[in-house]
Amino acid sequence: MEYKKFIPLEEGDYYTNKQGYRVFTEKYLLKRGCCCKNGCKHCPYGYDKKTDSFKK
Repeated sequence: MEYKKFIPLEEGDYYTNKQGYRVFTEKYLLKRGCCCKNGCKHCPYGYDKKTDSFKK
């Protein structure tokens, strides 16, 4: 079983939107090192959840 590496949150890694949800920034998503394919708002990897593909 593979375990995910814990990445501590730092200032600038996320913000809270009007609904109270935590929204991760591009900075944090790059620190994670890979795309989770959840359609993140600030995805630096170019993933499009609607087409299930990566933009070039």
